[in-house]
Amino acid sequence: SEGSGQGPSLHPDFGSDRCFLVIRKYQDEDSETVKELFTSGMNEHLPSSFMHVLKEPLTQMLLMCTFCSLMATSQSFLLPVLAVTLLLAGVRQMIVYMFNGYIDASLKNDLSDISETYLRKNNSCFWVAESDGRVVGTVACLPAETAPGFLELKRMSVRRSHRGKGIAKALCRTVADFTRERGFSAVILYTSMVATDAQKLYEHMGYKKMRQFPVPEFFAKIINFTLIEYRLDLEEE
Repeated sequence: SEGSGQGPSLHPDFGSDRCFLVIRKYQDEDSETVKELFTSGMNEHLPSSFMHVLKEPLTQMLLMCTFCSLMATSQSFLLPVLAVTLLLAGVRQMIVYMFNGYIDASLKNDLSDISETYLRKNNSCFWVAESDGRVVGTVACLPAETAPGFLELKRMSVRRSHRGKGIAKALCRTVADFTRERGFSAVILYTSMVATDAQKLYEHMGYKKMRQFPVPEFFAKIINFTLIEYRLDLEEE
């Protein structure tokens, strides 16, 4: 079975397109597609992250104080509007910088040599979901650094055009089966506070929210950007 990393797993008639989804082990020729999927998936969270920052009381207070103080001192409507616009542009650039930093670090670390990171080490694997010969999803797992005895689900991504067809659920099950076969008691994962669709998926698949904590980067702390830890206890199933 694919859970043991030996061969492809077929999932017929998934979604409404009634075609075959193949979940198989990663091959080196998948590298560029996997990186593209990861990068595009991460960049999708930029708008929701920007909206999160705008809703923060600190941001609203800064924008209001800037507008009111310039309105009072300059007696011009254009100057405060321009200043607020520049502040918003600066905030957006900081969010882009934060995301690009994470993307670049990931591409230089585990995604730079997926076979070495996930396929040549014990209790680790990387799978791709293939539809009509095209890679449309990814998921991986490896021993959790912060939780001995657990495996960590990583690099879950499904191409936007293929969402809502059960692919992410099939990938989650693949990791759960692999974890169970290897004798581990639970799967853990981390996702961001703005990835609301991912949170709904994991909760639907039986994951329980364990804790929420701030991202350690300075700017992330300022904007109250947090990560959520989920855990799936397999022994309870």
